[in-house]
Amino acid sequence: MKARAFNYVRASTLVEALDAYEGAGSDASYIAGGQSLVPSLALRLQAPELLIDIAHIPELRGVELKGSWLRIGALTRHAEVLTDPLIRKHAPLYSEAAPHVAHPAIRNKGTIGGSISHADPASEFPAMTLALGAELEIANRDGTRRVRADEFFIDLFQTAIEPGELLVAIHVPVVRATHRWAFQELARRRGDFALVGCGILAEFVDGAVEQIRIVFFSVGNTPLRAWKAEDALMGRVLNQDAIAAAQAAVVHDLDPPEDENVPPSMRRHLARVVLGRLLGDIARQLP
Repeated sequence: MKARAFNYVRASTLVEALDAYEGAGSDASYIAGGQSLVPSLALRLQAPELLIDIAHIPELRGVELKGSWLRIGALTRHAEVLTDPLIRKHAPLYSEAAPHVAHPAIRNKGTIGGSISHADPASEFPAMTLALGAELEIANRDGTRRVRADEFFIDLFQTAIEPGELLVAIHVPVVRATHRWAFQELARRRGDFALVGCGILAEFVDGAVEQIRIVFFSVGNTPLRAWKAEDALMGRVLNQDAIAAAQAAVVHDLDPPEDENVPPSMRRHLARVVLGRLLGDIARQLP
């Protein structure tokens, strides 16, 4: 199939993009990297009257350290996430996940803002946004607002972004010397969507878990924070008993969908395996 005929406008400012959407009577879509939108247009899953090109808006670019927060512009490409030294230092779970995102051709065009806005539950960057405790800056015609990642992902391909709004930037609280992190996904082939994936960011005080965020992807309609597994680890030294307790708890956090190729029981088993590996990796990082 081919995309339906559409009009096209190239916006040079955020205001131009928002005004163009309003002028189209909401029958419009924003496009930047286009790695999700273009296939959707070709299959006519989406058929807007107007495409608004936002790839040249300066306000959506740049990676900048601002005090205790790292600002990542929504147009930052996957390949830049992989190589940027500020992201590597201050938001390392993005850097750990980036090599697993599809393939180089897609990483060279796709944007982190597009991935997070699309909110595919099997994607790495939405889940790592939640694991990092980031805040999402969203623009509309009245200004901007920031939404915590815990409130951003609502349901399958559904986020807190309202029609016509644009994701401007991701604000990540920088990791500190007391933090440790780990990432892993299991896939049939490198670059395929994961069967199960997980990212962990933990803070330790006197050798015990002070705070922890455990986030799985490819196990539900949204990135999923494993609250029960986190509770099982709070205040504990990360030894084999604590890891086993978290593994026992995590099966109650997960509710994988029915899938004829990967049944829920298999995803739960893989999640336990991945969680054990990651917690073991973090334990080995500790002094």
